[in-house]
Amino acid sequence: MAHVVNHIMKTKQFNIRSILPAVLLIIMMAGCGKKDDKTGVNYNVSQNNKNTGSDIKTETYNNNKNQNNTNNTNNNQNNTKGSTIMIHLTAAEFKQKVFNYETEKEWKFTGDKPVIIDFYADWCGPCKMVAPVLEELSKEYDGKVQIYKVDTEAEHELASVFGIQSIPSILFIPMEGKPQMSMGALPKESFIKAINEILLVN
Repeated sequence: MAHVVNHIMKTKQFNIRSILPAVLLIIMMAGCGKKDDKTGVNYNVSQNNKNTGSDIKTETYNNNKNQNNTNNTNNNQNNTKGSTIMIHLTAAEFKQKVFNYETEKEWKFTGDKPVIIDFYADWCGPCKMVAPVLEELSKEYDGKVQIYKVDTEAEHELASVFGIQSIPSILFIPMEGKPQMSMGALPKESFIKAINEILLVN
């Protein structure tokens, strides 16, 4: 991306219209850093996390139009009883509903359905892009996938436990196996791909 901007800067016909598309594209592709760190550093699992670092795999789901299993948007309605809505989690609720990292030495999921957790902040632009996508998914996978949101500004403990360095960071938790973390503002197709391949929900 940098060579595109450099090329534009070198042209004699440089003007605001020529650089604007490149700048917008760079902004769209970048995630937010933490509030005290606006560098947009990609998330890497910290080896010093409380009981969780070695259990979480980091994955990046890009928007690939040639990938299969991305046309299932409207095929996920279900007849299960009850409704799953997006819920904001505190550290106490996380330990009760997802994983008690204070008492367990190894990952032990305590939920009754696969989970997606959105680590976000209100000031983060890309996080605001993800929010309506998660709203749609919460309806389309109602009863099949539980979606939680964690405000990293209010829940410093949870952000520290998972070593969150860039937001949005999305944690996918299947019923069996290890959770996987993805970073950045994923498009809806990538969420569906992750739901199919990691959460094993169709």
